[in-house]
Amino acid sequence: MKRTMRKIFTARNVFVLLLIVAASLAVGTTLNKSAHALNGTKRLITVYDRGTKSSFLTDKKTLGEALKDKGIELDPRDTVEPSRDEELVADDYRVNIYRARPVVVVDGTTRVKIMTPYQTAEQIAKDAGITVYPEDNKIIRPSTDFIGDGAGLEFTIQRATPMTLDLYSNKTAIRTQGKTVGEMLKEKGIVLGVNGRVSVPESTPITSGMEVRVWREGKQTISVDQAVPFGTEKIFDADRLVNYKAIQTHGMDGIKSISYEIEVENGKEVSRTQIASIVTKQPTKQVVVVGIQSFPNALTKAKGAQMWTDSKGVTHRETYYDLNMSTVMQACGQGGYYEVRVDGIKVDRDGYVIVAANFGRYPRCSVVETSTGPAKVYDTGGFASRYPDGFDIATDWSQPDGR
Repeated sequence: MKRTMRKIFTARNVFVLLLIVAASLAVGTTLNKSAHALNGTKRLITVYDRGTKSSFLTDKKTLGEALKDKGIELDPRDTVEPSRDEELVADDYRVNIYRARPVVVVDGTTRVKIMTPYQTAEQIAKDAGITVYPEDNKIIRPSTDFIGDGAGLEFTIQRATPMTLDLYSNKTAIRTQGKTVGEMLKEKGIVLGVNGRVSVPESTPITSGMEVRVWREGKQTISVDQAVPFGTEKIFDADRLVNYKAIQTHGMDGIKSISYEIEVENGKEVSRTQIASIVTKQPTKQVVVVGIQSFPNALTKAKGAQMWTDSKGVTHRETYYDLNMSTVMQACGQGGYYEVRVDGIKVDRDGYVIVAANFGRYPRCSVVETSTGPAKVYDTGGFASRYPDGFDIATDWSQPDGR
C-alpha cells in the first residue's frame, strides 16, 4: 500500500513539473517574440489617456497611424504629445493624450464656452482667439456651474488697465494692475527720489487711456531703448542622435526703456546715472530640441583610438584631442566660435564636428564622415603623415572646461 501511494505521488510530481516547464517555455517564447518584434520593425507605444495606461506594439511609420491602427479614436481638437505626425524612429515611446474638454472663458462681460485640450492660460486664450497680455491676471479653476457650463474649467481673465506713461520724455503704452498711480509706479519699479516728479498725485485712481508723466527737476534726463535678449531653453530628446538640433519655438528680443540722468558742462556730457528701467516688451524664449543619443560605435574617451570605416568603405584611424579651438575656428566663416555638444564633442556654429586631418586629402573646411557624425576639417597635425586618412576629433574630455 505504501509503495503504491509513493508511486502515485511521484507520478503526480512529474506531471506537475512537466506543466511548469511547458508554461515556462510558453512564457519564454512570448517574451522572445516581443523582444524580437522590438529589435525588428515593431516599436513599443505606451499611451496615457484620461488616467489610464496601455501599451502595444506597432510597425507603423507615424504615431498617428499607430494610434488609428490600434483603434484609439482622437477628436480633431485633442492634443497628442508627441504629435500625431511624429515619425517613429525609437524603440519605444511614451504618449500623452490630452482630451478636449469644455472651458468657459470669462473676459469682463464676455463669456465664451470652448472645447480645448490645452493646459496653460496662454494656450487656452489663443485657442479661444483672445489676446492676453503679460500684465493680465489669469485664473483657471473648476467650473461651479455644472448645469450651465458642464463639468469643465472656468478661465477668468482679469485685465490690466491700458494707459500711457511718459517716463522722462519717452512715451510708452503700458498696462498695469495697479489701482492708483502710486501702485503703478511701484509695480514698474520707478522710484521718484528727491527730485522726481509725477504729473498727478500718487493717490489718483488709474483709468483706461490716462496719461501719466514722470520727470526729474534740475538735471536733464534722457531715455534710451535697449534690446532685452531672449533666453534659450533646451529640451533633450533621447530618441534623437547627438547631432540633432531643431528650433521648436523661435525666440524674439524684448525692449527695455532705460532712463538716465545726465550732467552737461560746456556742452559736453560729463556724467550719466541710470535712474529708471522698464521693460516695454517682454522677450520670447527660444525653445530648442537637442538629441542626446550617441552614434553607434562612436569614438569615446575610454577607447582613446579606434579604426572606423565610413559609408564609402574608407577606414580611418580616429583619435581625440582637447585644445582651445578659437584660433583654428577663424577659418570657414566661424569667427572663432564653437561650442561643446552634450557628449563632449566640439562642434562649429552649423553643428559639424571639428576635426583635424591631412589637408592633402581632406582640404580645410571640407565635410567628412566620422563615427561621431558629420564633421568639418579645421586643423591638421603630425599624425597626418603616418595616418593619411586619420581624423583627430576635437573634444572636451580631458579637462571639461568648455574650451
